[in-house]
Amino acid sequence: MVGDDPDPADLDLIATTERALAAGIAAAVPGLRLGDLGAAIGAVARAGGYGMLADHGGHGIGRAMHEAPHVPNEGRAGRGMKLRAGLVLAIEPMLHAGGRDDYRHDADGWTLRTADGSRAAHVEHTVAITDDGPRVLTLA
Repeated sequence: MVGDDPDPADLDLIATTERALAAGIAAAVPGLRLGDLGAAIGAVARAGGYGMLADHGGHGIGRAMHEAPHVPNEGRAGRGMKLRAGLVLAIEPMLHAGGRDDYRHDADGWTLRTADGSRAAHVEHTVAITDDGPRVLTLA
């Protein structure tokens, strides 16, 4: 956070994004599916009135950047790949305040911006799926 007087709307956006991440982590258990994880994230985001980058999300962790599987930030419960112990995922919701899902890429091919210029928040953790439940590997 920059400055001494943060905008309450920005704080709510950040807090909701963190709650969406927590919901996704809670759904990262063996036997559930990638759609369950996305549904958990999406439910928190949409209940808060926020938009999301529809085709962006987390990814598998392995030997290359952004490996399969794609981890959706919105999905249908009961759909997608079944989660199993040993799988490691980056779970990374990105919400934006405009309530829309539109975005654009900058010329650098990497930077994303909301199409309406609204603020966005992004949080991420790397999570190992274990028989004892999700284990967050990126905690400080």
